[in-house]
Amino acid sequence: MTTGDQAAFRLLTSADSRPRAGVLRTAHGEVPTPAFMPVATQGTVKALGTDDLLALGARIVLSNTYHLNLRPGVRIIRRHGGLHGFMGWEGSLLTDSGGFQVYSLGLLRTLDDEGVTFKSHLDGSPQRLTPESALAIQEALGSDVAMALDVCPPAEAAQAELRRAVELTTAWAARCRAARARPEQLLFGIVQGGTDLALRRESAGAITGLGFDGYAIGGLSVGERKAQMYETVEAVAALLPADRPRYLMGVGSPEDLVEAVALGIDLFDCVLPTRMARNGGFYAPEGRLNIYNARFKEQTGPVEHGCECYTCRHHSAAYLHHLFQARELLAYHLATIHNLHFYLRLMERLRQSILDGTFEGLRRDFLATFKPPDEEVRRGQKQRWLALRKALSS
Repeated sequence: MTTGDQAAFRLLTSADSRPRAGVLRTAHGEVPTPAFMPVATQGTVKALGTDDLLALGARIVLSNTYHLNLRPGVRIIRRHGGLHGFMGWEGSLLTDSGGFQVYSLGLLRTLDDEGVTFKSHLDGSPQRLTPESALAIQEALGSDVAMALDVCPPAEAAQAELRRAVELTTAWAARCRAARARPEQLLFGIVQGGTDLALRRESAGAITGLGFDGYAIGGLSVGERKAQMYETVEAVAALLPADRPRYLMGVGSPEDLVEAVALGIDLFDCVLPTRMARNGGFYAPEGRLNIYNARFKEQTGPVEHGCECYTCRHHSAAYLHHLFQARELLAYHLATIHNLHFYLRLMERLRQSILDGTFEGLRRDFLATFKPPDEEVRRGQKQRWLALRKALSS
């Protein structure tokens, strides 16, 4: 696994270390790990410009193959020299393959052995993705890391559906591997299998046997309980090669980041910090704060005391409360800056504590202070979101 003459992933801790720190090297720079990737689904992190991302210290962002192929289309992006030039981003880029849309657009797609056909959520036109075409689109986009096309089943999937997802994911991974035309673009395989540990072991063995540049754990944070998710992550991470980056897809609650880093995960992405920002949720050491709460109406200090982000250095909680109440667009910009600052600083602290040998103390203190939403409330919110997605796609 190389980029030029340099190894694409270098561990700074021992091979059997858990947690671990390393460096992912791409054609657009080095990414210290563990790392969180802000989500730029359609070529933009919502409410932010690339200058904001650079100021926040982001090294890598994630974009989506399905959405960008649909709009504006690969032809237009290629005319700008690829996605980096199109969005004006100089850092590293990872592109998802469209596999998550197999899950999230379940009522708008049909699966077969060769690939997946979507009914466009924009105009109803048929859109076809195969392992080969999904990779070809990602190669045309020019991302630094491409993902093999996979099948992400829901948490409530029956055993037969889970097995079918594993079989298709494995077959498609082999086809992606064979179709690869850009050796400088890193290619990651994805392990599926729900919370069935036997299927996960089967999937991990098949995917790692194909020899990818990195490995992802997909199909989690789709409605299962946290204990099930952590058990699955621990089991799968132990089966992945120590000298390759490990990516936990779509998992991103702050407490989940801390726990998954403890289990040996290197890369994360999630829409949670940006989505919560647009809904008035601000992350702080004690948990998620609701800026609509009346207690912020007259708070002259920042929403988080001691925070060094642009938002907290320049604006009071009362001003932010006012912006959200008035539905001013600036509200979403300032809240997103704060939340991504919180996430990226958390990853920096976790990484440094691993290198310093103080991780367990940081983990213990963080989890004792940070109060996540009640799990049943969280799962209820997830189910309502999924129901809304299904209603919109029907």
